[in-house]
Amino acid sequence: MAVSESHGGGVMQGGREVTADELEQIRATVELFPNLARSELAHTVCEHLGWRAATGRNKLAACLSLLERLEGQGLITLPVKSGRVRGYRLTRPAMTARTDARAGVACSLAELGRVWLESAGSGEEEGLWNEYVDRYHYLGYRKPFGCPLRYFVQSERGVVGCVLFAGAAKAITVRDEWIGWTAEQRLRNLPWVVGNSRFLILPWVQVRHLASHVLGMVGRQVVGDWLGRWGYRPVLMETFVDPARFRGTCYEAAGWLNLGRTTGRGLVRADRAYTTTPKLVFVRPLHRDFRAWLCSEELEGRAWE
Repeated sequence: MAVSESHGGGVMQGGREVTADELEQIRATVELFPNLARSELAHTVCEHLGWRAATGRNKLAACLSLLERLEGQGLITLPVKSGRVRGYRLTRPAMTARTDARAGVACSLAELGRVWLESAGSGEEEGLWNEYVDRYHYLGYRKPFGCPLRYFVQSERGVVGCVLFAGAAKAITVRDEWIGWTAEQRLRNLPWVVGNSRFLILPWVQVRHLASHVLGMVGRQVVGDWLGRWGYRPVLMETFVDPARFRGTCYEAAGWLNLGRTTGRGLVRADRAYTTTPKLVFVRPLHRDFRAWLCSEELEGRAWE
């Protein structure tokens, strides 16, 4: 994320102004602890600045980005990188018999019986969820950005689908204009928007209205589950639909709003640019005052009770 100068000699980073005095504290901290690994140094700086994400955790990625930018400007000298790769995992989940296609399920929603969302925790459950998605979702599996929340869609006949919520897109013109927030408010309050980045009904499941039924359950359940998992309540959900493949009918049936299309231009960086095909943008508010919260200058912690 770009660092830009602010009034008074500070910089903007991660939706926060880092003042000139705080920059001096950062330089002093780096000089005081020359033997710390970069991640440990970033944690130390976050603790000194009280720089925390909505979850209450140190804002490590934003701090590391700031430190590396300061180093690039010749203002500090960081420890040598450890060589570990941060970001998306490089290997795909291994395919096993546990996700092999099952006997077809073709019935009405009523005949399917009870349907519920079951959180996919860590370890074996997370691995099984990843395997299903990589095997049967047209986009495959990628490590989620931000705070992830995985669900199995369970039924009396077994698993029928998978849902993922994670970090929201950094900037979408139609969404940002619809919310009405400023660029600084967006950078600071984006964690309160959660992105539905994967939604899969398994290919052997042919149950009319199941998708919209699941999305309706998600809208009622995700706030409490997000609070329990990450310690704060989101106020808006978003997702993207590829119009070359889908119409988004199930989202509309579940009360999501179609805001229009993305521009097709990816996130612009100094060293690269890329394009994508335009996607339909759907959103669903999770609180009636979502705009007031997202445009707030002091949104933090659990936000609303």
